[in-house]
Amino acid sequence: MGRFLGFTHNHCFIMLLFISLSPLGFAQYEHWPYLPGYPEPPPQVYQPPQRPANVPKIQLRLAGQKRKHNEGRVEVFYSGEWGTVCDDDFSIHAAHVVCRELGYVEAVSWLPSSKYGKGEGKIWMDNVHCNGKETTLAACTSNGWGVSDCKHTEDVGVVCSEKRIPGFKFDNSLLNQIENMNIQVEDIRIRAILATYRKRVPVTEGYVEVKDEGTWKQICDKHWTMKNSRVVCGMFGFPSERKYNTNVYKMFASRRKQHYWAYSMDCTGNEAHISSCKLGNHLNVDAEKNGTCENGMPAVVSCVPGRAFAPSSHSGFRKAFRQEQPLVRLKGGANTGEGRVEVLKNGEWGTVCDDNWNLVSASVVCRELGFGSAKEAITGARLGQGMGPIHLNEIDCTGFEKSVTDCKFNTESQGCNHEEDAAVRCNVPAMGFQNQLRLSGGRNPYEGRVEVLVERNGTLRWGTVCSENWGTVEAMVVCRQLGLGFASHAFQETWYWHGDVSADNVVMSGVKCSGTEMSLAHCRHDGAHVSCPRGGGRFGAGVSCSETAPDLVLNAELVQQTAYLEDRPMLMLQCALEENCLASSAVKTSTTSGYRRLLRFSSQIHNNGQSHFRPKNGRHAWVWHDCHRHYHSMEVFTHYDLLNLNGTKVAEGHKASFCLEDTECEADVQKQYECANFGEQGITVGCWDVYRHDIDCQWIDITDVPPGNYLFQVVINPNYEVAESDYSNNVMKCRSRYDGMHIWMYNCHIGGSFSEETEQKFDHFSGLTNNKVATR
Repeated sequence: MGRFLGFTHNHCFIMLLFISLSPLGFAQYEHWPYLPGYPEPPPQVYQPPQRPANVPKIQLRLAGQKRKHNEGRVEVFYSGEWGTVCDDDFSIHAAHVVCRELGYVEAVSWLPSSKYGKGEGKIWMDNVHCNGKETTLAACTSNGWGVSDCKHTEDVGVVCSEKRIPGFKFDNSLLNQIENMNIQVEDIRIRAILATYRKRVPVTEGYVEVKDEGTWKQICDKHWTMKNSRVVCGMFGFPSERKYNTNVYKMFASRRKQHYWAYSMDCTGNEAHISSCKLGNHLNVDAEKNGTCENGMPAVVSCVPGRAFAPSSHSGFRKAFRQEQPLVRLKGGANTGEGRVEVLKNGEWGTVCDDNWNLVSASVVCRELGFGSAKEAITGARLGQGMGPIHLNEIDCTGFEKSVTDCKFNTESQGCNHEEDAAVRCNVPAMGFQNQLRLSGGRNPYEGRVEVLVERNGTLRWGTVCSENWGTVEAMVVCRQLGLGFASHAFQETWYWHGDVSADNVVMSGVKCSGTEMSLAHCRHDGAHVSCPRGGGRFGAGVSCSETAPDLVLNAELVQQTAYLEDRPMLMLQCALEENCLASSAVKTSTTSGYRRLLRFSSQIHNNGQSHFRPKNGRHAWVWHDCHRHYHSMEVFTHYDLLNLNGTKVAEGHKASFCLEDTECEADVQKQYECANFGEQGITVGCWDVYRHDIDCQWIDITDVPPGNYLFQVVINPNYEVAESDYSNNVMKCRSRYDGMHIWMYNCHIGGSFSEETEQKFDHFSGLTNNKVATR
């Protein structure tokens, strides 16, 4: 969190952060008023840079296999044809010039060696040197136009910031010479026109308007197609488009003078963003330099929202997100509409290798799940590694498939591993949930006391949330609602964060979330009948958020391989009895002659997430256990349960995390945590902690259990004390058969690794492990 400490203390920075990060989403809802204290910034006047007279006119575009719309191979239009730029001597200064010439505020990075694929035609520029202040790439020095010793394997690419230059003006001077010119506008929005849609959230129907030279303009519908509508709807989080009532809009358009954009749009329908669409026909321009639309009217789109975002007359949303397609799912993402892509094949969930993973294929996944097009196709397991098989590789979609399983792909995944798991970040409808919540008093925008906006007696007011039973799951929903990632901590006291005094009163109590909600208001709570004996103020609920989170997963195969029975004398179990690791009947067992029957096994717990797993409490709060002569950093780290086939618990065990450390790591990962000498505890990303079968409490006491068929279950981090990106894979289940002397373990698997149908059958694996009783 240290990297955020440079931000101002004032909580109003949070709203400004959102406005800067997501201009398209916010532009859609112009009828929402800015809250007091959040003034709308004055429009900036764009002054187009003056090109030196001796510098030729060029046009730029970003091409190739993109994973975001604002990146790609740099291509230059010069002397009547498109060509590329060599990466020799290219720098971030040159990247800044390219991005600003395309209307972006700045460059984020640049990539050599044809990372976006090899271009075609001439290599127009080589050994490019820029100081970063040039008005055009043509003003930078180079070997000369077309003078290069490079090959297209050296084509350079850039990644631009998402933020556009306010008031950006498109240079149309070469328009008549260039075919297939990409669209360059400052912004785009859907503006609700009819009263019915102005009152709805999200806005699904209205005029398509683009911001050009700082002014919002309509688009003439004479050349408008449903393919254009599909692209625009996808950008705003909607999977598809539909027809609308043209007569109503004709009547409305006839009453007002329109301000038309001078061009039309020409999309093929599979683009993820209009910047990949081609500029269409140039309209006639009247004396006032306003495009005209003879016998036409402003283009209208009507979008079909996914089921989770379908508007209703009452609330405008459904209470919890439910995915529409059982063949694909997203896991490990902080926000709705993002995560690692997993597909169902032969009843088992598996991941997708990121070879050739791009925006077109990612958009098919997003639309299949009820979202819009893809905002980003993510590679390199950046949203965490999956487990199990890698089902698909080298996916090649046209963009119009109903499911990613309909695309061309390679089922062979040689050379792929889970470090290459593909993920996606989808466009989702702007629901406005982030306006109903704020964090107040924190040291940075990622932490603070939770304050919610509620309606009381017809007026809106801010207030706190009762912290009774406030936990990590509720904090996760808050961080997701604000777009701040995962929760890192949930706080039940916030006296060190001085929030807004006028918001001290408790306005929400009894909050209980399942973890899938998009808004805290969707969780169960007491409604208007607030009950909070502790009161608000210093006892208001608080959170701290983080962009990343750990993800613990148990090795199910190792549990199945290492399980065995041991009859252990009670004399050797006194420490275990003291730490409550035995069944309650153990207190009646004779210390000298009695024994307990223990089901022992080894646990290997992997951290497959994006950040280290650390105990909830710091070392100052660890508890010393004198009998075993070690500290417990988490009193309850795992639950071990034996259940009958009705799901009733017949025996249980629990393991305190007396030692969380990196036992082993992947080849390129360095160990960071070691328990020796009262060291720091945790599990590094890419490492695993092993609890061997022969250590105390690594068992279930089954002395009182009769022979029969059972379910064996292990739950890691059962009380959600530490935030994780995915809790569903914290559960491991096995089928078990016990005949009084032998134990058989089979079908061991992680929760969520199979389809619901297969999970219900619970007999996916064949083969038994025979373990006889061992005595000491």
